[in-house]
This record gives sequence, C-alpha cells and structure tokens, in this order.
Amino acid sequence: MKIKEKTSKVVAKMVVAIIIAIYVLFPFFLVVVNCCKTTDDITANPIGFNGVSFSNFIQNLTDVINNTHFQFWPAFFTSVVVTVLSLVLLALFGAMAAWVICRNKTKWSAVIYFTFIASMIIPFQVVMLPLISSFKDVGNFIGIPMIQSIPGLVFAYLGFGGAMTVFILNGFIKGIPMELEEAASIDGCSPEQTFFIVIFPLLKPVITTITILNGMWIWNDYLLPSILLQQNGPVKTLPVAVQAFVGSYVKQWNLILGAAFLAIIPILILFFFAQKQIMDGMIEGAVKG
Repeated sequence: MKIKEKTSKVVAKMVVAIIIAIYVLFPFFLVVVNCCKTTDDITANPIGFNGVSFSNFIQNLTDVINNTHFQFWPAFFTSVVVTVLSLVLLALFGAMAAWVICRNKTKWSAVIYFTFIASMIIPFQVVMLPLISSFKDVGNFIGIPMIQSIPGLVFAYLGFGGAMTVFILNGFIKGIPMELEEAASIDGCSPEQTFFIVIFPLLKPVITTITILNGMWIWNDYLLPSILLQQNGPVKTLPVAVQAFVGSYVKQWNLILGAAFLAIIPILILFFFAQKQIMDGMIEGAVKG
C-alpha cells in the first residue's frame, strides 16, 4: 500500500508539473508558431498550424531586422550595454556592501541592512513620478543627463536591484569562516585586499545566480526604460522598441511577433546554458546560509 501511495503521489506531482509547464510555455509556443505564418494565416487561425513554414519564419525575422521603424540593432546594442553595465556594478557594489554590513556588527550596519530589506517591499509605482523629477535634478546638478540616457537607466537599475543583491549575498557571506579573513590580515592584507583576494572569489556561485536573475529582469524590463528613456526618445531598449513597433504595425502580426521573438530569444539562450549555475548557486547559498 505504501508503494502504491508513493507512486500515486509521484504521478500526481508529475501531472501538476506538466500542467504548469504547458501553462507557462503556451504563450511562447504561440509566438514561435505564428512567427512561421503570414498575417492572414495568423488572423484566420492563431492557434492552428495552417500556413506554418520555415521560409515564412526566416522571411518575417529578416523583414523585422531590416525594418527602419523597429531599428533592431541599435535597440539590441542598447539592451546589451545597459544589461552588462548594470550587472557588473550590481555584483561589485552589492558584494562590497553585503560584506561590510555582514562583518561590521554595529547598530548602523543593522539599520542600513534593514533599509535595504524595507526597500524591497515598496512598489515601483509609488516612486515613479518622484524618480523622474529626482533624476532631472540630479542630471542638472552633475551635468550629465539622467533622462533619455544609458547612464541614468544603469544608475536606476543599480538602485532597484541593489536590495535583493545585498540580501542574497549577505546570507551567503555569513557562511564564510572569519578565520580566512583573520589569516589574510595576519599576512598583511588590507581590508581591500582581503575582499578582492579572499572573499570575492568565494562568492562566484552566488554572484552567478544573482547575475542571471538580475539579467533576466533587466533584459525583459519594460516599465523602467519606458519611463526614463521614453518611447519617443532617441535611445531604446528592445522591450521599448518592440512596443513602439507594435504602435506602427498594429495589423502586421507576423512582424510584431517576429520582433517579440527576437527580443525574447537572447535571454532564453542565456538561461538555457546557465540553468545549472542558477541551481548550483541557490543550493550552495542555502547550505552556507
């Protein structure tokens, strides 16, 4: 009886997992299938396979890439620059902040840590309007435009992504023995040398995890770039460019879905090759925390 009960539970879990997988993957399935059709075939039967062909797929993607209204390559380059810069700064500054907060057991370090945690529960919609006015004032003060510029967007991601980054890294650093830092100090290392030579290399698993998680968020994010870069601005990330493209080609669904596919596929490729690192980092972080 126990074996039958365990088998039924396993089967039930598999059924639930399959249902969830179908639910999650179905929108992507529609995008891929309809990328292989013409607009007439999509309108006639968006779910069916009528008119699906690989030649339509290649033609639709080629038309999207070469379309002057979409400007795929400038938007792609902007997304790459924003994502890479944001991830590098988040990993570096987040690790520094988490290490200092974790190792300095003072009242102020606890206040700063809980300030990071509290910022995670504040909805972005609450700070949308103050963010724009503050960025305009900061840009005027430092002489660098923070609106409709890549530095402004990267700075915003550093602020909004810093809380989760510090929270995860802080839990991981707690599991690193203090004896390693004491040995480095005895050998004559300064605090900076201790961090970069001893601590930072040990953070590789968890940094890989938070980099991938933040990377998927930053690459796919639409709301923040649409506010800071604005749809009519000269600089656009891929999600903003896709939205502007939809406004220009409301009836050409083959091109619209082709643009959406081109925006999705880079981060899917990254996740496919890095999913093992994500799981390893989460598991190791849980064990050390």
